[in-house]
Amino acid sequence: MGLLSFFKDAGEKLFGRGQAQAAQAAAAADPSPEKVAAANAAAGQAIEEYVRQMNLSANGLKVEFDAATSVATVRGAAADQATKEKILLCCGNVAGVGSVNDEMTVDQASGESQFYTVQGGDSLSKIALQFYGNANAYMQIFEANKPMLSNPDRIYPGQNLRIPPKA
Repeated sequence: MGLLSFFKDAGEKLFGRGQAQAAQAAAAADPSPEKVAAANAAAGQAIEEYVRQMNLSANGLKVEFDAATSVATVRGAAADQATKEKILLCCGNVAGVGSVNDEMTVDQASGESQFYTVQGGDSLSKIALQFYGNANAYMQIFEANKPMLSNPDRIYPGQNLRIPPKA
């Protein structure tokens, strides 16, 4: 897939707590290369933990983050295409991440999904109508974005969603 773009200011706020917050504060106070590298490493670990919290996994999953460019680089081998795409979305739907560099592989290749950035006034029904020609197909999009979505009525502008091939 290459490089995926995201809205940097939208998404889960992972870097404002725990080790990521402490490392960022240290890097702000002392922007030495060592402190910046530690802040980036802590941010990458926070993203990895978020992926695990979503019950997603990949063999050898590694997320590296570069705050200077707002790029998260993701490596690992996912069991299937859907898992890979969900991991990439988890990484990109984090506040502070502007792009995700996809260096993942899949064990079982299948058709790739499209990605869609939610706009103001969107609903899953409206998006389903646009992509599938049927507003009632919104559950296909909802299911494709679990566990990041817990309710089909809770999407926000700037969020990126997987739009799987029409069933």
